[in-house]
Amino acid sequence: MVENIPLKSHVAHGMTIEGYSRAAVQSCWRIPELKLGFDLGVQPWDFMGTATWFVSHTHLDHIAALPVYVSRRRMMKMDPPTIYMPAANVDGCLQMLRTFGRLDRGSMPCEIIGVRDGDEIELSRELVVQVVRTYHTVPSVGYVVLERRKKLKPEYRDLEGPQIRDLRLQGVEVSAETRIPILGYTGDTSPPGLDKNPIFYQVRTLITEMTFLAPDHRKEKIHKHGHMHLDDFVNRRDRFENELIIAAHLSTRYTQRQAEHYLRQSCADMLDGRLMLWL
Repeated sequence: MVENIPLKSHVAHGMTIEGYSRAAVQSCWRIPELKLGFDLGVQPWDFMGTATWFVSHTHLDHIAALPVYVSRRRMMKMDPPTIYMPAANVDGCLQMLRTFGRLDRGSMPCEIIGVRDGDEIELSRELVVQVVRTYHTVPSVGYVVLERRKKLKPEYRDLEGPQIRDLRLQGVEVSAETRIPILGYTGDTSPPGLDKNPIFYQVRTLITEMTFLAPDHRKEKIHKHGHMHLDDFVNRRDRFENELIIAAHLSTRYTQRQAEHYLRQSCADMLDGRLMLWL
């Protein structure tokens, strides 16, 4: 195993969440059970086998490893990956890959697909990804993974199996689709990224940013630059219905001891034990 970044891993609700995120350094996440990842600020060697990625925005700490990732898959004779990102950034990233291809003297085969607020990406019969707008200093989006299930419509629930089969043979749609939001990823965003997308408050597991913690940091400046503060979470504690909230993208100005001190000071109960600071 080749280890090139300090990855952390956590298992929750049948999903393994792996990643590393530090503001202005690198951000990269993977959920192997879902066969997808978020952001490419760095490219852990064993993440290379994941072929579907969702990029939130194109600040370098979230996109710098794109050519490395694409090139590695080509060298290892893997199929070209599929990468989703804000539509406004597709041309720039394709140009970047062409430039690196000339420097590297190798092709950069991949499919880059631009997405916008409201788009839906069907990953499989069971999974769909919803794109939502977030609020940062460059074009940015967040992603919600929904699990799709089929359930019998209420009017057919008392029928026996053969009766349901006969209705289906007659072309009657006896089932209705339900969607369960199982995972949300905001990338970098100011508070409206949560408030204007209430589904983030409902996902089972939320991966989001908490860049600043110190009580004396100016919230208006933090929000202007598209980030969130610990107080933004404390002030919204009653809105979070999530079973797990992973807060990452911590500013490099904090040591681990300082971060833990500020958390104990302002949010000692860690939102009833649901908040995890990713350090």
